[in-house]
Amino acid sequence: MPGRPTIKDVAARAGVSKGMVSLALRGAPGPSVQTAARVLAAAEELGYRADRAASSLALRRTRLLGVTMSVRNAFHAELVEELQAVAEDAGYEVVLAAVTRTRGERAAVETLLDSRCEAVLLLGPELSAVELAELDVRTPVVVIGRRTGRDDLDVVRVGDDAGVALAVDHLVGLGHRDLLHVTGGPGEIARDRREGFLQAVARHGLADRARIVEGEFSEEAGQEAAAALLAGGWPTTGVVAANDRIALGVLDTFARAGQAVPQRFSVVGYDDSLLAQLTHVQLTSISQQPVEQARQAVRAALERLDAGRTGQRDVVLAPRLVVRRTSGPAPSA
Repeated sequence: MPGRPTIKDVAARAGVSKGMVSLALRGAPGPSVQTAARVLAAAEELGYRADRAASSLALRRTRLLGVTMSVRNAFHAELVEELQAVAEDAGYEVVLAAVTRTRGERAAVETLLDSRCEAVLLLGPELSAVELAELDVRTPVVVIGRRTGRDDLDVVRVGDDAGVALAVDHLVGLGHRDLLHVTGGPGEIARDRREGFLQAVARHGLADRARIVEGEFSEEAGQEAAAALLAGGWPTTGVVAANDRIALGVLDTFARAGQAVPQRFSVVGYDDSLLAQLTHVQLTSISQQPVEQARQAVRAALERLDAGRTGQRDVVLAPRLVVRRTSGPAPSA
C-alpha cells in the first residue's frame, strides 16, 4: 500500500467504521472484544501508527508543558533536564522559553501560551504574586523555587532560609565567627536566603560580627563583594553566597589575590549546581534536590490537567548541605 496507512485504511481492512477504529485503538468502551481484536490486528498488519499531533488537536490537547528558564543559571539547566525526564515519563513534552538580558519573563511566558502549552512551570520567577495569579487564571501555573505568599498558587521549592542556615551552622561548626553573606538582590528568593542568614547568625550569638553585602545572582557580584572584603580588611573568614555563581565570583577574586581557600577563607554556595561539582572547583554548597523538585512540579501540573484538582499544592522540600573542599576550619588567630 503506497503512503502512510490511515485510520480509514484500518477501518476498511477490519470492516468497521472509522469511529469504531478510534474507540478500539484508544481502548474506549463500545467495541466488542472480537471487534477490538480485529481492529488491532488490521492496524498491525498495515503498520498503522496514530498521528499523535492530529489526535491531540482533535481532543484540544497538546500535552505540552511550558517551562521558563534563565540561560545564565546553571541550576535552571539542571532542573530543566530533570523536568524533561519526568514529563516524558508521563507522556508530555517540555517546551522551553528562555529569559535573557533582552527578553523578559513576560515575553517568555507569552511564547509558551502561543505554543498552546497546557500548563507553565516557572523557574524562580520574578513576576509579582498578583501577576502570577492573573496568569494562573489563563492556564495552570506551577511556581518552582520561591514563595508567593498566596494560597491559590501551586508552589514547589526548598526552604531557602533553612538552606542558608545549614551553611551558617556548617561554618560556625568549623570555628568561624566572622561571617559575610553576599545577597542575590531584592527578589523573593534572595530575601528568604538573606533572612535565613540573619536568623542563623543571631541564633549563634554572632549577629554583631556578621556582614551583609548586597549583590545579585551573578559572578560579578561575587567578585565585587570579595574585592570589598579584601580592600576593607574585614575580619571575615567565612562567606555564604546566595548562589553558586556568586560563590564562583568570590573564589575567582580570592585566587587572583593569592588568598588560599579554605586555609584563609571558607566559601559556601547555594544550588549545588554542576559548576559547584567540577573537579577544579569542588564548592561546598546547598542542594535544592532538583530531581524531587522536578517530580513534584510535574505532578502538580498533571493533577490540575488530568485529575481536575482545584486546591493549592504547596510543597516545601528540605535542603541538603554538600561539603566539598572550599570550606574548612577557621584560621587560628
